Amino acid sequence: MLINCVAYQDGKKLADIPVGDISDYLNRPGCFVWVALRDATEPELLVMQREFALHDLAVEDARHGHQRPKVEEYADMLFAVVHTVEFSATDELRVGEVNLFVGRNFILSIRNRSTQHLLGVRERAEREPHLLKHGSGYVLYAVMDAVVDRYFPIIDALESELENIEGQIFVRGSARANIEHLYQLKGRIMTVRHAVTPLMESASKLWSGRVPSVCEGSREYFRDVYDHLVRINGALDTLRDTIGTAIQVNLSMVTIEESETTKQLAAWAGIFAIATAFAGIWGMNFEHMPELKWKFGYPMALGTIVVACSLLWRRFRRLGWL
Repeated sequence: MLINCVAYQDGKKLADIPVGDISDYLNRPGCFVWVALRDATEPELLVMQREFALHDLAVEDARHGHQRPKVEEYADMLFAVVHTVEFSATDELRVGEVNLFVGRNFILSIRNRSTQHLLGVRERAEREPHLLKHGSGYVLYAVMDAVVDRYFPIIDALESELENIEGQIFVRGSARANIEHLYQLKGRIMTVRHAVTPLMESASKLWSGRVPSVCEGSREYFRDVYDHLVRINGALDTLRDTIGTAIQVNLSMVTIEESETTKQLAAWAGIFAIATAFAGIWGMNFEHMPELKWKFGYPMALGTIVVACSLLWRRFRRLGWL
């Protein structure tokens, strides 16, 4: 679906133009065209390929989608893929995709499987004509910067979730649930990492070494995007390490709880062993056992068992076994 099709000259908006007039504006000196599509259909892709002379391989990648974040160079055109990450209604992470075709005098963005619109990027660029006059290279930076900046709230949410789980680590009986939550959180972190790490590698090509010609005027801006990605990647590494530590602590808590249970069982077994020993001795019924003929033998036997068990219970209590 077509969202916008706008022509710009010297950093200022000329007009919203129909798709059929794109080629006319591309021939104007100092003019470039910015087209935005959402969930593009096959006919729309074919029209854009014809208007912008897009490379077949790049169009094929955009058609099938589910591409790894990357930046590829085709002659004087760039094809970039960036992933959007957002929370769904069920608090699961949903990954979308933005495909960008960037030429000397045009940029085409195709947003797929994402509810995050990029209208704010266009408004921001139009408020900065002194930067927009750099052309399609600056627009590529603006789109990438907007997508990358939206990773930061995701990181904050994941950090808050981890803090909540850490607050439950020392609650007795919660270790199993904590480990399940930690593994779920680890999966979300890996989802974000799959979007960030490849893009960080690709963004480095846009500001260091031999920079594509369409990005030459915006080299320092792409370095800023790269710096943001490095920060995000570092935060993801920290989260992953903390999760590993938290899982080990939870496993240790399970071991401690099992040890405490084992000690309690052993203590009660010892107490009942004393009672069983006395009962076994007095239950042998030998003929010459003086207690059998004694009037107070039965109360004495019960009292002895109670006293012995009480002393043992008190001892285990002091040791912290009960």
